[in-house]
Amino acid sequence: MRPLIVRLRNYVGDVILSLPALDLLQLNGYTLHLVGKPWVGELLAAHGWTVYPRAGPLLHRVRQLRALRRSLSFLDPGFAARENMLVFPNAFSGALEARLAGLRAVGNSTEGRGWLLSRAEPPLWGHALQHFWALSCRFLRLDLPVPAQIGLRVSLADQQLADALLRRHGIRQGFVVVCPFAGGDFESQPKVWPHFASLVQTLTATDRDVVCCPGPADLGVERLLGARLIRDVDLGVYGGILKRAAVVVANATGPGHLAAAVGAPTVSVLGPTVPEQWAPWGPSVKVARTWPRWPTLGEVMCAAGLG
Repeated sequence: MRPLIVRLRNYVGDVILSLPALDLLQLNGYTLHLVGKPWVGELLAAHGWTVYPRAGPLLHRVRQLRALRRSLSFLDPGFAARENMLVFPNAFSGALEARLAGLRAVGNSTEGRGWLLSRAEPPLWGHALQHFWALSCRFLRLDLPVPAQIGLRVSLADQQLADALLRRHGIRQGFVVVCPFAGGDFESQPKVWPHFASLVQTLTATDRDVVCCPGPADLGVERLLGARLIRDVDLGVYGGILKRAAVVVANATGPGHLAAAVGAPTVSVLGPTVPEQWAPWGPSVKVARTWPRWPTLGEVMCAAGLG
């Protein structure tokens, strides 16, 4: 196996959408060494890849990559002589730190950074998953169809913890998970569907359990009257909870991508977010979008099979 450094993007949804591309690299003989946010390890725990939490300022990131280059050159004498890093982010800094670390990186030729890369590929504009898949295919010099599903695995330990949490909170089978949070806006438009509180009240009135898993930065849970809150679970356990759900209703947010990736029936309620680029991926996904207006409560419940 040949070691390969992969610089991941910074958001949960992006990392999930890059998973088929990572699987493809492994299937073609590469041992992956992933550099990304601290939560990547818990998200991808069942896949067995080595994960390095990305260092802070630029000089620290360069030192981190140099140390990794030295250790992998020791394991594989041919490491330094070939293309040895794949850069998924399109930012100039991703290519710069690779170049300063003495790595031969492949990435997209965005932000005028082509001269920093060992090989610069023209970006493919379309769905983000297709973007990551195309870059891995070009790195491998292959032309393969995009997979229909992501196939994120949940470790046995995480699934057991998820099941224990559901029992502890008295959550019954057939529960619905709502993901009413979304980071930031899309082109200055809010991404949060305004009817989540009504959805929760409608479902709980019919004696159905509704689960919400807010993180430390997620505000406004007090408006979800009747929802069963399971707070601050890590991403691996969250995937286990989502896998057990009858249906997941989510904004344009990382947990929506997570639900689709573990195969949960998922309704992605999108406002300004462009589904052709950012909708969750997979056969279990339905997109509810009527922009420039938001879908009504009835439209979303119908899409979720809850009407």
